[in-house]
Amino acid sequence: MASIVSVENPPLPAGAQARRPSLLGVGVMIWLGSELMFFSGLFAAFFTIRAHAVVWPPPGTKLDLVQAGIFTFVLLASSPTMQFAVWLEEHGKRALARRWVMVSLLLGAAFLANQAYEWATLPFKASTNAYGSLFYIMTGLHGLHVLLGLVAMLALLGRMKGPAGDPGELTVFQAVSYYWHFVDVVWIGLFSCLFLLSK
Repeated sequence: MASIVSVENPPLPAGAQARRPSLLGVGVMIWLGSELMFFSGLFAAFFTIRAHAVVWPPPGTKLDLVQAGIFTFVLLASSPTMQFAVWLEEHGKRALARRWVMVSLLLGAAFLANQAYEWATLPFKASTNAYGSLFYIMTGLHGLHVLLGLVAMLALLGRMKGPAGDPGELTVFQAVSYYWHFVDVVWIGLFSCLFLLSK
């Protein structure tokens, strides 16, 4: 009987379990797909309003492209550091993985701090004109996503405190990295629209 079972259900090859996407990973990717549609709606609103504007951007909506570019680089740098942390976790180097998550966390926090500074010092408000409304809504919602990503990293670091990881730690690690890469990619689109295409 045992031999029949083994023939009908042969054991999975080594590493097959690791290559198969986890249920959490699939769920996060589906959720990120819905988030992508949400941001696509914001981009559609931006280009619709811009197409009907006589002057774009309106007078008095000057942005600091250099400062925004520097902190865009800071945020985008956090994506490879996070992916490197995932690679270290996959290879059992948990202490090093934890350090690189901290690096990613600090880079994301620096980006968010700069966004708060921008909001406090910009010469226009959300109520100034259509561009101001779009700017604050789009950067605000993205900033909220960055904040959620930082909270997820803190939770991940809390989970990694012990000397040995639990069986689900890598899955959670990968899910957090998927989310963080999404946040970075969305910012590329927002930076292009709000800063580069508005010149």
